[in-house]
Amino acid sequence: MLEEQNLKNIPFSVLDLVPVIQGSSHKQAMENSLSLAQHVEKLGFKRFWISEHHNAESLVSSATPLLIGYIAEGTKTIRVGSGGVMLPNHAPLIVAEQFGTLATLYPDRIDLGLGRAPGTDQLTARALRRERVETVNDFPRDIQELQYYFSKTSHNSPVRAIPGEGLEVPLYLLGSSTFSAQLAAELGLPYAFASHFAPNHLHEAMQLYLNGFRPSKQLENCYAMAAVNVVVADTDEEAEYLSSSMKQFMLNIIRNTRQPLPPPVEDMSKIWNPMEEAHIAKMMQYTFVGSQETVRKKIANFISETRVDEIITVSHIHNHGSRLKSFELLAQLK
Repeated sequence: MLEEQNLKNIPFSVLDLVPVIQGSSHKQAMENSLSLAQHVEKLGFKRFWISEHHNAESLVSSATPLLIGYIAEGTKTIRVGSGGVMLPNHAPLIVAEQFGTLATLYPDRIDLGLGRAPGTDQLTARALRRERVETVNDFPRDIQELQYYFSKTSHNSPVRAIPGEGLEVPLYLLGSSTFSAQLAAELGLPYAFASHFAPNHLHEAMQLYLNGFRPSKQLENCYAMAAVNVVVADTDEEAEYLSSSMKQFMLNIIRNTRQPLPPPVEDMSKIWNPMEEAHIAKMMQYTFVGSQETVRKKIANFISETRVDEIITVSHIHNHGSRLKSFELLAQLK
């Protein structure tokens, strides 16, 4: 009963990296993303976020605001946003104009999640930023600059975000470290932890955020979110089989091969070595794979341990139909 109550009170959302399926096209990856957004909207999911990645053959989410517009146009009620825009890659004014445009076209539906990682390798990051040299101190300043552009008080400024000014587009801080948690608490912003691939500091970061939160104009009480990998199927065995595509995806990350999402395999031992297996098991600590009953228990325990207000689900499944079914089975847990 306690497990069911935990799940019932917690919204589910989706983080989509817009993966390219092996043997498929970039366009199909984007169409699959829209199909998934429409599917989870009907299932009652709260938001659909797209992450910014560059120079990755396996992902086509580089033009994040364009994809957000594509998803928002093809849906009606679900919140759509970035999970996130990597702010050091962009001037805050450009981000304010882009998301001001989105918020004008799709009012009360656009989220602006912000991260401070490059979302790519260092060589590509330099190509994106050109002469911009960012330090750790620039991220807080850039966030506050963004808040100013979205505020009504920027009306008399010599530089204004049009559209964007006065729209108060909600900001979310994303991170996998204590730095982002402390900053989100200090600024009074919602905080989302990337536990789907960087679990090490989850509990410490959440504790710092909850203990240090200061109310702000945007948010009166703290709001914590966590991203987890989820694969649900009719049986534990089927879910484990489907999750092998995700494991191969992670393997490509640590090998820096970044290939399109491969089909599932029966035996991962033929693909990775024991050291790689251990590394990925650590990365995927917060990965919930199995039947509905198995995943129900795992997610309920996670909610109890972390006290999060929202679960953001990530799912790399090769077959699009199986991916849609996984989210449908997940929604039925509530």
